[in-house]
Amino acid sequence: MILTASYSYSTNGSPAFSLIGVVFAIFYIVTLWRIFTKAGQPGWAAIIPIYNTYILIKMAGRPWWWLLLFLIPLVNIVIAILVVVDVARYFGKGGGFAVGMIFLPIIFYPILAFGSATYQGPAQPSRLNEPL
Repeated sequence: MILTASYSYSTNGSPAFSLIGVVFAIFYIVTLWRIFTKAGQPGWAAIIPIYNTYILIKMAGRPWWWLLLFLIPLVNIVIAILVVVDVARYFGKGGGFAVGMIFLPIIFYPILAFGSATYQGPAQPSRLNEPL
């Protein structure tokens, strides 16, 4: 006789956890929407998954093809860190704030969104290197 064990897994999570997840998702969208509008970008871009990453890359002053680097495992972690550091810098924040955005985004992204920081944007290319 062969004994088999049967396990029952429910795909239905607790309603409390589902509600908390929805609240966090809405809070994240509102926060990202506010950051985008502060940077002169369309706020609605916060709700479109890949496009919002493109907008963040654009806000960091990086080329569009960095979006492709997000598809490479481990490289995407480095690229994400560089983008966050650049976005923090262009909002007038330092390296410590960027570290906070990386490790405690639930605190530092709302500070960036609803605080007094203004987006200065990437520096314009220097005209010193152009031929006369």
